[in-house]
Amino acid sequence: MRPPFEPASARDIAVVSAQLGRPARDVIGIPARCACGNPTVVATSPRLADGTPFPTLYYLTHPAATAAMSQLEATQVMVEFAELLSADSEIAASYAAAHEQYIVDREMFAEVPELAGISAGGMPTRVKCLHALAGHALSVGPGVNPIGDLALERSSWKPTVCACLDYGL
Repeated sequence: MRPPFEPASARDIAVVSAQLGRPARDVIGIPARCACGNPTVVATSPRLADGTPFPTLYYLTHPAATAAMSQLEATQVMVEFAELLSADSEIAASYAAAHEQYIVDREMFAEVPELAGISAGGMPTRVKCLHALAGHALSVGPGVNPIGDLALERSSWKPTVCACLDYGL
């Protein structure tokens, strides 16, 4: 089975490194891009080169997107989303399905025993990291991760509008 995203180019790696302020590690592809074409989300190997298990396949790197998710987290929206999971069985079921699909996607690259049953962002029962959930939603498209979709809808950042810095590349 082919990965659901394109491989990263040398320029992509340079942009991601500039976005992160450190060298990008173990990038296996770019599943989501800004309207201008720069990476927004990277796919990271499930096991880093140093042997460390890395559960976050879809890693949000775009500075404006990460800032917007941090802003949402600071306003306690995660509590609201967690309550929604408890109150709405349909959203809870979709969130659980997103968790299962996340694991399938990651295992396309490697099965890491230490990560068995673990996805990202608190799935399938908690809301722990909007960055991870938004990165997942951007990577797989709307309608898969309901909490990631809600975070993006609530966010001040929009994936259809370029908010990139000049990375000098």
